[in-house]
Amino acid sequence: MSSVGGTIECMYFAFGDTDIYAICELPDSSTAVAVSLLINSSGSVEISLTPLLTTEDIDAAAAKNPSYRPPGA
Repeated sequence: MSSVGGTIECMYFAFGDTDIYAICELPDSSTAVAVSLLINSSGSVEISLTPLLTTEDIDAAAAKNPSYRPPGA
């Protein structure tokens, strides 16, 4: 992670379909995707990303006023 300006904040081992959970801090979403593509392309392991949002992220999203018209409306 350090090669892309990120850090691994913590890592947990688990039972079930997912063996390891890691919480990483990365500069932006595109960097996270780049890391995911690189690791998955090795074929040795498979990772998936779940972006975590801060309360500030949710507040900023709630302040936006997009328009939406449902299909068929």
